[in-house]
Amino acid sequence: MNVFVPESAFDDQRAPIYFAVNNSGWKASYLRASVTDGTAYDSSTSNVGAALKAGYVFADIANRSRGLVGADGTAPGKAPAAVVDAKAAVRYLRLNDATMPGSAERIVINGTSGGGALVSILGASGNSGEYDPYLAAIGAAGIDAKGRSTLRDDVFAVNAYCPITDLGNADAAYEWLYTALATRDTTGSNPSPEDAAAIAAQFPAYERSLGLRNPDGSRLTAANMLDTIKKEVVRSAETYLKADPAHTIPPLGGTFDITSGGLGGTPTTKSYVNDWIDVDNATDTVRSVDMTKYLAFVATQATLKTTPAFDAVGVNGNTTSGTETDLFGPPTQKYMNYTEYSWNHNDVAGDGSGLDDTGLTWDQYTAEQSTTVDDQVHLINPMDFVGTSADTAPNWYVRHGTRDRDTAFTVSLNLDRALAADKQVKDLNYQLAWIQPHAGNYDVPEAMAWIAKVVRKAGDPLASGRRG
Repeated sequence: MNVFVPESAFDDQRAPIYFAVNNSGWKASYLRASVTDGTAYDSSTSNVGAALKAGYVFADIANRSRGLVGADGTAPGKAPAAVVDAKAAVRYLRLNDATMPGSAERIVINGTSGGGALVSILGASGNSGEYDPYLAAIGAAGIDAKGRSTLRDDVFAVNAYCPITDLGNADAAYEWLYTALATRDTTGSNPSPEDAAAIAAQFPAYERSLGLRNPDGSRLTAANMLDTIKKEVVRSAETYLKADPAHTIPPLGGTFDITSGGLGGTPTTKSYVNDWIDVDNATDTVRSVDMTKYLAFVATQATLKTTPAFDAVGVNGNTTSGTETDLFGPPTQKYMNYTEYSWNHNDVAGDGSGLDDTGLTWDQYTAEQSTTVDDQVHLINPMDFVGTSADTAPNWYVRHGTRDRDTAFTVSLNLDRALAADKQVKDLNYQLAWIQPHAGNYDVPEAMAWIAKVVRKAGDPLASGRRG
């Protein structure tokens, strides 16, 4: 962990601590020095610059996760290592709260993609005793000789972008979203139609099991999920239009001219015909959205993921660790399937995973007390902790781009609905971000204004009596 203190916060034990994780794809992150003394930062586009300008202490957090290879050749980053390391960092800040600038009662955690998922589970699972054995194993602060917790690891606020989370159900959500309106077929990205259909069929029961509700009180189910996503897209577009008089959306038949790249590379601009959203720019309102064409538009920004999308290794002869499959299993094993479908359909002999090698179905394997893969899935899933006895963060700012195909929109939407039902959550700011891709920190002024608001509303952290 690197900690950077702006001059304005040297003697300030009330300043928030902006706690940034730097993971992508749930991969391990290495120690980063985001702040260089004497360097200028644009606070309108850089979350680093904005945090320093606001007088916040900035902490860069590194952690174990998938892709990390130990000196002995094993994989020490298996789940839930990333969460455990982040919790250890929070505990270390609390241990030293009285002697360092900033307040550990005002930790704001920020992350994108796999990092967005990491801060989501970190924010949802505050002080859960389920992590204590893992924390004890790495010598984390605040675990006594008997393995009991003596420090807290809850946080004040979560700032998450496009969280790749709920991995145990992410394949079902992805296939359902992109087969419900034949998006895979329309865009020529359905290499395994039978697999896609079978995985998608699992989604309605899962969604129903969550018992979530929309803001109008209606049950959120597979039957109304597409309409719910449509309403969020409409809200995103209208929020964008109303934010600035200069903002417009091209008419039907017009083009979206989208520039990507840059940051050291050559930016490129591509044009996409608008055949899916009809707006009235004069009144900043949306007349209609064609969901079939909208999802096809999303799927043309980047080719849809494989089937399965997240637990693909070991299925259909795939031996390349290109998905999150290697996040699971024991450190001595390269990967282990972590979803029922992929486990039962693993066809790579000798990989130690699946029905073919163990002789056990997913249900039979996970019923055994000695298995850990189902526990690993649980311990990185915020949906399993929101609304429970865990101390969920009271403030959440979650964004998922409207042209982000890296995970299904249902994933962030479900997280939002679950958080809305949790009485511990006091301020929830969720939105599909207009025409944003799989990315983060693209709305720095808005996000920092929200952080300033919830910090101001919470009042003096020294008056809470919860330091240390």
